[in-house]
Order: sequence, then C-alpha cells, then structure tokens
Amino acid sequence: MNLIQHPELLDKLAAAHALGTLRGGARRRFEAMAREQAPVRAAALVWQSRVASMNELQTAQQPAPAVWTRIENLVQGESQQQAMAAARAQAVKPQPTGWLRSLALWRGATAAGALATVFALVTAVGLRDNLGTQINELQAQLSATPQIEYVAVLNDDQASASMLVTFDPKNGKLTLQRVGGFQEASDKSLQLWALPPSGGPRSLGVLSQERLLQLTAGEGDVREVPALAISLEPKGGVPSERGPTGPVLFKGALIQKMI
Repeated sequence: MNLIQHPELLDKLAAAHALGTLRGGARRRFEAMAREQAPVRAAALVWQSRVASMNELQTAQQPAPAVWTRIENLVQGESQQQAMAAARAQAVKPQPTGWLRSLALWRGATAAGALATVFALVTAVGLRDNLGTQINELQAQLSATPQIEYVAVLNDDQASASMLVTFDPKNGKLTLQRVGGFQEASDKSLQLWALPPSGGPRSLGVLSQERLLQLTAGEGDVREVPALAISLEPKGGVPSERGPTGPVLFKGALIQKMI
C-alpha cells in the first residue's frame, strides 16, 4: 500500500510509532518506508515532536499516601505467604544440605521477590490512578495541535535529517525544529529560504539558536513552493533580494498534505 495516497492512515501509523504502540513487523515496515520516503519520514518526525512536547509539559506527580499503604500491605502479605510456603516445604521435605541451608539466601530471595512486586505495583497503580488525568491532558493538547498542511524535512549533504519544518496556514506560523546536532557559531545565523519554481530564492526569516522556534508567514509565501533551504549567513541574516550569500547547509522538498 502507498501510504502517501492514504494520509489519514499515514497519520495514524506515525502517531502509533511515536507512542510506541506500533510493534513487530508493522513497526519495522513503517521505519523502512520512512527511510525511503520523505512524506512518511516527515509524518513520523511531526508526531515525535508532538509527543516530545507533551513530555516536556507533563508535571512530575507524587503517588498519594494511600498508594504506598496498599503497596506495603501487599508486600507484607506476599512475604507472609512465601514464609508459610517455605515452612510447609521444610516440613514435608528432607532438610537441604550445603548452600541451600543458608538462611541469608532465603531472605535474599524473599526480598528480591518483594522488591520486584514493589516496582510492578508502583507502575500499575500509578498508571491506573493517573490514567484518567493523562488521557484528559492528552486530548486537550491534541485538540490544540496546529492545523499542519505543509511539511518539509531538510537534510544535510549526507542525507541526514537536520531540520523539521511545518506550516500552519490557519495561524500563519512556520514551526522549525532542529533534529540534528548542528549548531552555528555565535557570529553566524541560519536563514530559511523558499525555492520557488521560477525566480530567485525568497527569505522566510532568520532562525534563532533555539531548537524549536516559530516564524510568521502567509500561505502565499509557501504555496506552490517545491522546496526549502537553509543557508549559513552573517549574524542577523541577509536581505531577501540578495539571496543566500553563504553555503546552503540543509534543503528538502516542501510537501502539502493531501486533503
């Protein structure tokens, strides 16, 4: 199946991949397509950035005292059951010899089982108690997600993704996220250019050194623009009419989502 011709399915698969629910052969096939097809790679990066931003906004939470009380009760109950089982085994079987007689070993085994139980219960109880809150927060964040209609993955000369660019025409916002390790010097600036099918490059703005930033733009600035590029310029950038004066570091196709 050509995912590019099924944008809704592509979006769902990219979301599942970012959330970790796409597994096994399906995950491997999706990643193989992402390596070969820029639209699939762009969708995956968009959802990775969404999930990453949700993690950054998530505040740390401490379990309620009742959670710890339940854990202690369950651990004590399990320890008592293990002790009773060990006592019954000792009563019906010949006394063990050698290293099996070490009381420290039995205590260690019991403690290890109790510790594993604590970890499992902390995870399970924490997920159960916070599930409703997390779902509500996730729904609220997704409802506020920008209406992205244009996506570009800008690669370096080694074909490695370096910048993810998305455009929300409703709000007139270009969002750029650095996904590579490049960092310009303090006396240089990165500048974003639209590469129209005719005429010279047009500047869409100068980038700050932040990993995630936004530029203001109109849909006319990107409509029917087949590609974007980023050049390295003197601090503050250069006038649009001059075009890029420094090396073009990143470039890639600008893709409009199919409606």
